[in-house]
Amino acid sequence: MSTTDTPASANFSSHERASTVLLMGCGWLGQALARPLLASGRHVIGTTTSPENMPLLEQQGIEPHLFRLSNDFSSAQERKLVEMLKAADVLVLGIPPRSAAAGAYPALLRPVHRTIAAAGTRHVIFVSTTGVYPHEARLMRETDAVSTRDASSDILRAEGHFVPRYGQWKSTVVRLGGLIGPDRAPGRFLAGRQALPQGNAPTNLVHLDDAVGVIFSIIENNIWGHTFNVVAEDHPLRRDFYPAAAEYLELEAPTFLPETGITGKTVDSSRVRALVPYAFKHDDLREALMAC
Repeated sequence: MSTTDTPASANFSSHERASTVLLMGCGWLGQALARPLLASGRHVIGTTTSPENMPLLEQQGIEPHLFRLSNDFSSAQERKLVEMLKAADVLVLGIPPRSAAAGAYPALLRPVHRTIAAAGTRHVIFVSTTGVYPHEARLMRETDAVSTRDASSDILRAEGHFVPRYGQWKSTVVRLGGLIGPDRAPGRFLAGRQALPQGNAPTNLVHLDDAVGVIFSIIENNIWGHTFNVVAEDHPLRRDFYPAAAEYLELEAPTFLPETGITGKTVDSSRVRALVPYAFKHDDLREALMAC
């Protein structure tokens, strides 16, 4: 059973408050999430693969650890991960698929799944993507992509590692839309490119503030046992949004091939809005350009 199949009445709510959070993959999103966690009095452990990032994490109040997943995961790496997991109440797993070769993402994360069970980790948030949904011109809800260990998608198979089968831990999967925000202005994504396809595809984006706000609220309110789509409520077509985003930065606007009809998916975020007590700040994507 996927986390999506868990009824809302069985969301494993608890009044217990997580005091330590392990951010595995403490990059752009992880460091932004660390800020409200630290402000709320929590201890934050963060992993990085880059030695030069260690002082940066420490300056922000994060306990830094140099750690890299690899296909030849050693016993020493496993001991280190067990040590970090035992110190934390919640694991936020944000290792991007680009960290692995094609088809190898589930295998890259398999040792983490094994170590979670060995360490007795209680709560897991798996940061996934709305890219798991098929490229079809229809509304996509969480049940339109099931996170099983034998799914066709690498990311869905990876999700399946962290959906507990025997009650070992409580987990929530967060499927983020395309991330925008400071240092990721969408006007730069396609600027100057010509005759692009999929102009009539809706955008499925989310601002960093809202991605962080949702994940923090899940931790703060102990909302476990779910899969959530996290995207802005606004879904302008690519041919409308990206030229406006480029022009906002005074860059050359992209152009798109002529098309008829809607040519892509629209990701529905009504479930997270109903179950997570967080008010999105950037549902209007054109207004969100000012916060990028």
